[in-house]
Amino acid sequence: QTGDANWETCHVTFDHGGNVPYIEGQSIGIIAPGPDKKGEQPARIRLYSIASSAVGDDQTSKTVSLCVKRVVEVGGQFANREVGEDKPDKAGTHFPDDKVYRGVCSNHICDMSVGDDVMITGPTGAEMLLPEDPEANIIMLATGTGIAPMRSYMRLLFHDDAGANADGTRKFKGLAWLFMGVPFSKSLLYDDEHTEYKSKYPEQFRFDYAVSREDKNAAGQKMYIQTKMAEYTEELWTLMQDQKTHIYMCGLKGMEAGMAECFGEIAEKNGLVWADVSKQMKKDHRYHVEVY
Repeated sequence: QTGDANWETCHVTFDHGGNVPYIEGQSIGIIAPGPDKKGEQPARIRLYSIASSAVGDDQTSKTVSLCVKRVVEVGGQFANREVGEDKPDKAGTHFPDDKVYRGVCSNHICDMSVGDDVMITGPTGAEMLLPEDPEANIIMLATGTGIAPMRSYMRLLFHDDAGANADGTRKFKGLAWLFMGVPFSKSLLYDDEHTEYKSKYPEQFRFDYAVSREDKNAAGQKMYIQTKMAEYTEELWTLMQDQKTHIYMCGLKGMEAGMAECFGEIAEKNGLVWADVSKQMKKDHRYHVEVY
C-alpha cells in the first residue's frame, strides 16, 4: 500500500482456451457487466495492453495476462458512489465517509475470483508490435501499468522457449533498455523479472527506474522518466541514430513531452529539431506510442 486510494495493481491471467491468439504488443477488450458511467449495461469495451507474451505466462498459448490498476478516486468531481455507499473491495479497501468514483472495468477485473467468466474481445492493435529483426535495439519507456506491453516483449526475448534457439541461446541479439516511471518504489511492477533478466543477460538487458515521489536528481528535481533518461542522453542519442533502434512508449499522455525535454538540446547541438527527429522515426516505424 502507498497511502493513495488507487494503490492496488493486479496481474490477472485469463484462460481463453486458444480462442484469442495474439502477439506481443497487442491489446484485448474487456466488457464489464456495468452499468458504466453512462448507465450502459453491459459496459462499453475497455481496452487493455496485454502483459503476457504470445504463448502466455504458462507457455501453452491458451492464456492471456493483464496488468490492471484499480481506479478509485475519493472526493473528486465525479462519483458513482455517494457517502456511505462504498463497500469493501476484494482487497478490503473502502471509503464509506466520502463520495467515491470506482472505474467500472478495472474494479470488475480486480474483484474477480478464480473460475469467474470474463467477456474478452480482440485482439487488436499494430502500433506496438516488435520489429522482426533479431538484432534490433529496443528502448522501452513505461509509466505504471504502461509496463504491460514491455513485459510481453521481455518474456519473449529473455524468458520463453519460443525466443530460444535449439542450443539454448536467445534469438534476440540486440539491446533492450527499459525506463520505468512510478510514484513510489512500492509501485514498481515485475522488478523480480527485470532483475533476473539483467543477471542472465547483462550485455543485452538494462533497466532504470524513476521513482518520482522518492528520488531526485543531482539538481534536486523530481525523478521522472525524462529526468532519468537525461543521465544517459549521449548514449541514448547515439543508439537512436542506429536505424535498427526502436522506441516504445506506453503510459501517461505527458510522456512524449518528456522526450522533447530530454532530447531537444542534443538534437539542436547536432543541427536538428527534436520534433523533426521523432517525426522521421515515426515515418520509419521506429517510434511506437500508446498513451492514455
